[in-house]
Amino acid sequence: MSSTVNEIDFDYATSTADRANRLMAQYGVPPTPDNFSVWFYYVSGGSLTLKKTIDILIANKRKFDSATNRDLYITYVNPHSSTSGDFPEQLRSVIDSAKDFLATAISDNRTQMETLDEVSAQCKPTTDPRPIIEMLVKELSHATTRSTALEENFLQTTKDLDQIKDSLKQAEEHSNTDALTGLANRRSLEAFLRAAQITAMEAGTPLSILMIDIDHFKKFNDSYGHQVGDQVLRLVSRVLLESVRECDLAARYGGEELMAILPGASLDACAEAAERLRRRIAEARLTRRTTGEEISSVTVSIGVAQFRMGETADGMIERCDRALYQAKRQGRNRTVRESAEEEIAA
Repeated sequence: MSSTVNEIDFDYATSTADRANRLMAQYGVPPTPDNFSVWFYYVSGGSLTLKKTIDILIANKRKFDSATNRDLYITYVNPHSSTSGDFPEQLRSVIDSAKDFLATAISDNRTQMETLDEVSAQCKPTTDPRPIIEMLVKELSHATTRSTALEENFLQTTKDLDQIKDSLKQAEEHSNTDALTGLANRRSLEAFLRAAQITAMEAGTPLSILMIDIDHFKKFNDSYGHQVGDQVLRLVSRVLLESVRECDLAARYGGEELMAILPGASLDACAEAAERLRRRIAEARLTRRTTGEEISSVTVSIGVAQFRMGETADGMIERCDRALYQAKRQGRNRTVRESAEEEIAA
């Protein structure tokens, strides 16, 4: 029985790997180990959210560029992977350099102390003081030189540490940010939402979310090309980012779907914020960068939902997603609250 199971597992894994490789070749995904992990996971059905995200990207003819591939890997396959693998080695190098310099300085100081002890022993009433003074001046000059060198070394060490700190900060921001839109990525969204749920339950305060889908997004890609599609996505993302409060989080949920998490906001307040956002996007004008041609107006459909104490994040997002698609079924360019969606369903 065990042998049969192993053969089935082997055959299944081989078939899955083959399908993953074919899809990667079809969509121009470089065959790296990280990318293969993503597509093997996709083909095997290990994550419904990963499947939905890739399906949306494929439907909208999105290019699987390096930033997209990296984001998929970090978000769905290895969220704990580090983009700062070289930093520990850099930090170790700086520390080793400082330790070596300090060891040299300590050794020099010990030698100087021994020399000064010898000079002190020569200080007798009958001794000519001039050689002793010359020796003291020489040793003090050496001490001053060493002190200056030590100060310069630690100034350089401080600069090196500041550079490492800045690089770590940039790497952290990069790992939590969607490269195309500048919004928080899926990984950052999920972490923020978990923390917001805990706060809402502990404090008994409301928590709401809104989900945005760009209407007829595929049309922009088909009519004007992917660069204009990216421009549309960045426009909506910018308006979203400008519209939320400092305590909120604006994120890219997947494909052309965006989301905002509003801690402390009731369903009514979130719906009002969504409507203001929808109107601002509809009023915005977009021109093609290469020709200056004005592109047809951009509209969005928005779903709104409020957290119910004790429910999972997936449950709240699912209700918000249903409200969003109700907005699209009703004609797009509108906001639908979960309550309205549930009343229609009932």
